[in-house]
Amino acid sequence: MIDEPQIVKTEAQIAAVIRLTIPRSEIQTVMGPAMREVLSIVTAQGMTPTGPMFSHHFRMDPKTFDFEVGLTVAKGVKAVGRVKHGKLPAAEVARTVYHGPYEGLGAAWQEFGAWIAAQKLETANDFWERYLAGPESGADAKKWKTELNRPLKR
Repeated sequence: MIDEPQIVKTEAQIAAVIRLTIPRSEIQTVMGPAMREVLSIVTAQGMTPTGPMFSHHFRMDPKTFDFEVGLTVAKGVKAVGRVKHGKLPAAEVARTVYHGPYEGLGAAWQEFGAWIAAQKLETANDFWERYLAGPESGADAKKWKTELNRPLKR
């Protein structure tokens, strides 16, 4: 389900983002439109994304998602509507790649969390996913790839 996890250092990356705080049950209806909105503003400002779409979650809460969806870009985006300047932080992270449909992400995070616990690593409150290949890359969900990142406390 997931690739062998690794510990890597990330660099801070400038991004165009929309911050959302929503009930967990709304994720499937809210996330896609927000991603399209970010892409639309980035494209309208003549920018090309420097990486895949991501979601950066700020805390773990079983009932509420508090997160940003965004795209990394080479320079800051001009704020328009809900789209603002943001960033993915520099951090030392535990990282893996999940292969499969988005419905399997919960189980992938559980498997990844078990690996983190077995390594006796202490994690920060936030985490992020980068959507390396999804529906836009083909209908076969088995080929979709989502990078899972969990910042570590050191």
